[in-house]
Amino acid sequence: MYKALNYWVFGGFGPAKTPREFIDFAAAQGLDGVELTVGDCVSEDIAEDECRAIAAYAAEKGVGLRTMASGHYGAESLGADDEAERVRAVEFTRKYLRIASWIGAKTILVVPGSTFVAWEPSRPRVGYRRCWEQSVKSLKELEPLAEELGVDIALENVWTRFLLSPMEWKVFLDQFGPRIGMYLDVGNCQLYLPAKDYVDLLGPRIKAVHLKNWKGDDCGGGLHGFGDSILDGDVDLKEAIAALDAAGYRGTYTAEMIPFSRLPDLVLPDAALAEKTAAEMKGL
Repeated sequence: MYKALNYWVFGGFGPAKTPREFIDFAAAQGLDGVELTVGDCVSEDIAEDECRAIAAYAAEKGVGLRTMASGHYGAESLGADDEAERVRAVEFTRKYLRIASWIGAKTILVVPGSTFVAWEPSRPRVGYRRCWEQSVKSLKELEPLAEELGVDIALENVWTRFLLSPMEWKVFLDQFGPRIGMYLDVGNCQLYLPAKDYVDLLGPRIKAVHLKNWKGDDCGGGLHGFGDSILDGDVDLKEAIAALDAAGYRGTYTAEMIPFSRLPDLVLPDAALAEKTAAEMKGL
């Protein structure tokens, strides 16, 4: 089981830590890999030679770089109603794919689109059908480059009121070839259904997995349900991992711990949280 940590846990939302510092931390903690984030520790304008230098450093330390993530899609959506915004999101993703290929990552996390983002009131609402059509258009444009570079596009299930149930995900993903799949976040899906239900329908399409936990008290629950422990919450991690194993999944498991339960006092980076999360990952 490949166990990794997402940069946001260690470095926060910005360039507070370098890729090499993160790699050193993961090596010291005995993790298998790290998930570098484009737009934070890795600039979207990073040069190829720097990417290859980071890859060489990680290899020297015995730390994998199998996946990458980005928060860029909160500002520019592949499913945007505005065509100019959609095109910008596609162009960013082209850069993102190239960065991944230079650094040796096999999978990038991509958000397919959003109809409404509750925590970003400035973002426009988009009709579900329009978001679907624009997102498909974008991904069809990106698919050839992903194939050329040998990098998978893994679409994450995030709380953007788009692609909610596993059946919606199946219908959506069946429009694409094998380079486009799902980045399953076991904490995010718990609002709707347990991760096992997603795995049962989407197993062969799952490219990568994010681990975090969530508590759905207070009726439907909300962002405050995301706590600071992978082990504490409504997510049945043993059930989810067993389902993934039964489905033949042999990919990455990356902890993405952003404890919104601490709002309005959430502060990242948090060294103690990063160490705690690494310890919990090793115990899985």
